[in-house]
Amino acid sequence: MARDYYGILGVDRSATDQEIKKAYRKLARKYHPDVNDTDEAAEKFREASVAHEVLTDPEKRRIVDMGGDPMEQAGGPAPGGFPGGGLGDIFEAFFGGGAGGAGRGPRSRVQPGNDALLRTTITLEEAYSGIKQDITVDTAVLCQHCEGTGSESKARPTTCGTCHGSGEIQAVERTFLGNVMTSRPCETCSGFGEVIPDPCSHCSGAGRVKARRDLVVNIPAGINDGMRIRMAGQGEVGQGGGPAGDLYVEIATRRHKVFTRDGNDLHLSVQVPMFDAALGTDLNIDNLAGEKVGITIAPGTQPGERVRLTGKGMPQLRSESFGDMIAHVDVTVPTELDETSRELLAQLRDHRQEASKVHSEDDGEEGLFSRIRNRFRR
Repeated sequence: MARDYYGILGVDRSATDQEIKKAYRKLARKYHPDVNDTDEAAEKFREASVAHEVLTDPEKRRIVDMGGDPMEQAGGPAPGGFPGGGLGDIFEAFFGGGAGGAGRGPRSRVQPGNDALLRTTITLEEAYSGIKQDITVDTAVLCQHCEGTGSESKARPTTCGTCHGSGEIQAVERTFLGNVMTSRPCETCSGFGEVIPDPCSHCSGAGRVKARRDLVVNIPAGINDGMRIRMAGQGEVGQGGGPAGDLYVEIATRRHKVFTRDGNDLHLSVQVPMFDAALGTDLNIDNLAGEKVGITIAPGTQPGERVRLTGKGMPQLRSESFGDMIAHVDVTVPTELDETSRELLAQLRDHRQEASKVHSEDDGEEGLFSRIRNRFRR
């Protein structure tokens, strides 16, 4: 199960980089080995360091937001127990920057976009046959006014006059370890190292705007409830007009009044009068494509028996195979009889000369309670 990196730092999933760093520094001051030498504190500091590394890396954070764990994919933190393992990371936890003036440099203004998730509901008939469905999505799209540049005049950004393009401001701070050179993101350019002199009037320099779009999603035959369809490049456009993420369409299926789906099998209940169960009969039903399917009830069919129709169920996704249709027989006994029916049944009873009795397993036949018990044992 993927770790809850947001929960480790105690921040919301919408937290900004600055909020994440602030939460990390707070935990680092509390659990760092220099101030708390217990084993529990060391473990909490390690977890907080890993969470900080993951959530401040755009690609790793995207994997987390999709439900994955990038540290499992990458093999976990670096040897030594802390991500990166550098002394500068420890100083950053306390003072907000690297040690000895070793800055990280400006970050790119153009960032890849996030993936988006949309849920849509279809009928079981549509899942059986497949369908092209119209959907409407609200996502960030490229700002057409500035063509993603963020500039009203579409001019290139200029070097920040405060940090001179480094994206950081360095300062000397007095600490219990002595004087330490620290660096923080430049507030003028937000760490980009460059500024837009004339921000776009439509996107305020972001290079993207929120918009509603109409798309068509191709839902294949055999898709099951909860599955997701990936539409590449249809997610959020990134900051600064960066490449768009993907759109995932999650499928929900409405409950059907006749059929219940179990994998690729379709289950249904058929009510058969006791006379037809005893003598046998044939009946027709409509499948999910509207075609007639025949079900044969063999003579002597008992209540609860199942009739399997091979290959009459749901299509297997991206295959030519089909599941089965399984009819559960419900034998009905009449509750009201006219005089003629009563006389005929009485004659049949006298002819059969069968009496009611308490069932015993010694009789050699499986009774109702045995069938129930065996069903729970499966």
